[in-house]
Amino acid sequence: MWGSLLGLSSALALVTISPAIAAPSDTNFNTKCTTLGKLAKVDNGVVNLIEAIGAGTNLSLPSQDPSCSPSSIVVPVDLCRISLNVTTSKRSGFRMEAWLPSNWTGRLLTTGNGGMGGCIGYGDMSYGTSLGFAAVGSNNGHDGDTGASFYNNPDTLADFVYRARHLSTVAGKLITTFFYGRKYTKSYYLGCSTGGRQGFKAAQDYPEDFDGIVAGAPALAFNNLTSWSGHFYNLTAPPGSPTFLPPELWVTVHLDVLDQCDALDGYVDGIIEDPRICNYDPSGLICANGATTNCLTPAQAGTVRGALSPLRTDNGDLVYPRLQPGAEVIAAFVLFNGQTFSYTADWFRFAIYNDPTWDPKTIDSDDYEAAARKNPFNAETWKGDLSAVKNRGAKIIHWHGGEDFIITSENSPRYYEHVKSTMGLSNAQLDTFYRYFLVSGTGHCGGGNGAHAIGQGLGEVNSNSPKENVLMALVDWVEKGRAPETLLGTKWVNDQKEQGVDFQRAHCKYPKRNQYVQGNPKLPSSWKCVAV
Repeated sequence: MWGSLLGLSSALALVTISPAIAAPSDTNFNTKCTTLGKLAKVDNGVVNLIEAIGAGTNLSLPSQDPSCSPSSIVVPVDLCRISLNVTTSKRSGFRMEAWLPSNWTGRLLTTGNGGMGGCIGYGDMSYGTSLGFAAVGSNNGHDGDTGASFYNNPDTLADFVYRARHLSTVAGKLITTFFYGRKYTKSYYLGCSTGGRQGFKAAQDYPEDFDGIVAGAPALAFNNLTSWSGHFYNLTAPPGSPTFLPPELWVTVHLDVLDQCDALDGYVDGIIEDPRICNYDPSGLICANGATTNCLTPAQAGTVRGALSPLRTDNGDLVYPRLQPGAEVIAAFVLFNGQTFSYTADWFRFAIYNDPTWDPKTIDSDDYEAAARKNPFNAETWKGDLSAVKNRGAKIIHWHGGEDFIITSENSPRYYEHVKSTMGLSNAQLDTFYRYFLVSGTGHCGGGNGAHAIGQGLGEVNSNSPKENVLMALVDWVEKGRAPETLLGTKWVNDQKEQGVDFQRAHCKYPKRNQYVQGNPKLPSSWKCVAV
């Protein structure tokens, strides 16, 4: 495997610091970056850049593909930035960066990717260094949020599925150890969506890479997920079709969902604490007595039922769970918009069929089964045996937003139960190394109506305390043995931190759910984790 080739051999080239970038205030750190950096060596690696950057610099990222964001980012602390390309075969390789902060705690953090995975996670790298982690990120083997690079190139596809994440971690460990003159104390991972899948891919296939993994909204059962994402076009058809609902009708549906399910947790606040117990029926919205507004035709009611039902093959086999009730409003612009889903088109065209002419409008049961059969490089990421993680004492915190409008949160407990049955463990036994939390009212990786700020990344941090910061909770679990029972989330007034806290909620460890008990519902103490 190419991981064995990442040693210390080819010289890095020194790059002059750009005048637009502030140098660190500590001249010794600045010198260390530029002198030690040029001596570090990584086999199959060609360095593009070494620069010492001062805290507060607004770093421009011109190498980012236009489909990636951000185009610039504020560097939170003095750090040494090293960028390099690593070759993985004669026709593939990845671009990676290591950010080495002056406030290093001895910890290393590898960051994940999103979507089709061709964008370095600069936001998570910035977040990690602000907490004292040396941070590593890669473009996952190609540039841009598209799968076109997989066409006629299975080596690039292998980089996307598993190789770039693993080898960038190996390289990051070598660079970090060389730069600081001592080995990192613990290695961590932070990722969401595709990044969540990458975290579980590491747990399943490279358990030695990390001592702790935070995997948010993971794109597990990846081939089936892309089938599921693509099937909504067949349900809605294009705008103007009898089966299509415009966004304002999805708002009507959402209000009806809340009317049926919001009170199940004991308090009506526009948030369904656990959508698993919501069995929504749109029949009451069907137009009667000649009504034509704020109601559904029978065909549109059929669309709603289909959208909130599991996807199955023609033979009745489960492809993917239903979209959880409560995510309808934003999903109307993403999944229910009467357009084909771009990631579905890319995956089938360039990874499954190797045919750029494949039409995503034709997706059907045969395509679902074809993707599941091919499963390139086991992109499915559905292995249930995590015994190697358990045996080495590593820890996993798995979380998912309860209003996720891209990857249904109902797939996450399904994976948890798969691990449980595969390993033959009880919930209490799984708790020793793997815990799952549903973060109610939260969209895809963040945002939403609920207490969504759990410290999962920039813009989602109320505190660095392990009590309300998922990354630091993982550190506390790994290094001090204090496992989280809840994740305390925060909702700010108008989602603006400077305006203060609106409410907080302690999100429960699966399989329990939150239930209102008494008192001020904006206080977490007014709620209790109960059995489903």
